[in-house]
Amino acid sequence: MILDYPSTKKSRELAKRYGYNEFIVRRWINFFGFEETVKLIEAMERGIPKHIRVNTIKIDENDLIERLRERGFKLEKTEVPFCYKVVEEPYSIGATPEYLMGYYYVMEKSSCIPPLVLNPKSNELVADFASAPGGKTTFLAQLMNNRGVLIAIEANKERIQALIDNIHRMGVLNTAVIHMNAVRFCNLGLKVDKILLDAPCSGEGVIHKDKDRKRVSGRKDIEFCSKLQKELVESALKSLKPGGVLVYSTCTLAPEENELVIQYVLDRFEVEIGEIEWGEPALTEIPNFGKLDKDIAKCRRFYPHKHESSGFFVAKIVKVS
Repeated sequence: MILDYPSTKKSRELAKRYGYNEFIVRRWINFFGFEETVKLIEAMERGIPKHIRVNTIKIDENDLIERLRERGFKLEKTEVPFCYKVVEEPYSIGATPEYLMGYYYVMEKSSCIPPLVLNPKSNELVADFASAPGGKTTFLAQLMNNRGVLIAIEANKERIQALIDNIHRMGVLNTAVIHMNAVRFCNLGLKVDKILLDAPCSGEGVIHKDKDRKRVSGRKDIEFCSKLQKELVESALKSLKPGGVLVYSTCTLAPEENELVIQYVLDRFEVEIGEIEWGEPALTEIPNFGKLDKDIAKCRRFYPHKHESSGFFVAKIVKVS
C-alpha cells in the first residue's frame, strides 16, 4: 500500500515554487503539516553542513582536531560521538593529508548514528548488509577496536572497489568483503551477533544534495524499495542469534520505508524495539492509515531543518528468539 492524499492548492503552489513532484509535497504536508513542510523544503534547498567522523583506529581525537585547526579549519563538536561539524574550511576538507591518511571520514552526522546504536563489541561477529562506500563499515570496525569479525556485504560489484579502498585507507583489519545480495545471506547458515542494514531507499532525505530526486521520486520508487527492505530485514532477522540486534536505517522520509517496515517486522517476528538516544520519535499515527504499534515511537527520525542532517530514519530491533 502506497499512501496518497488529495492534491490541494497549497501543495500545488509549493511544489511548483521549488520544482518538486507534487506527490512528494502533498504527502509531506499530511505527514508533517504545512509549516513544517515549508521549513523542510527550504532546508533542502539551503543544504546542510559538512561533518567528519574521527577515525580513532589511526589517531587520537583531540590530536586530529588540533591538526585540522592548525590548517585553518574551524570545527564544532556535535552531540554525536566522534562527529564534528565543519564550520569553516580554507579548502576542501576532503583534500588534506590527514584525510588521505585515513584519520577521518567525511560523512553526515545522521550516518554516524546507526553504528553507534548497534554498538558492536570486540568479540562479536557483525555483518553490514549494504556496505559501500564504507563510511558505516569502517565506523563499525572502529567501535570494535579493529577486532572481532566484520562481514561487509555489497550487492553492486561496481561499488566494491570504493569500499575496499576506504577499508584500507582507514586502517581496518577485521573486515571481510563479500559480493552478494544480502537477501540471500540467511542461506549461508551463519548466525551473527549484530547486523547493520542501511537499506536501499527512495532517497527523499537526500534531496539537498541530489536535486533530481525531488522531481523523479514517486510511487514506483517507494513500492520497489519497500518490498526490498522487507526482504532484507527478514534475511537479517533469520541470520541473527537469539538476543541479537539489527539496526535498520534509511535516508528517506517515506513511512512505507520506515515505520511501516518496522510494523511489518513487529507483526511477524518475536522482536523488541530498543531505545535510541538521538533524533526525535518516529510517527505512530499516519493520516488515512491509522495508529501503529506504540513502541515504534522508540525509533528515530532526523530532518535537515531540525538536526542539520539528511532526512533519516533509524530503528533498533532486538531479536527475542
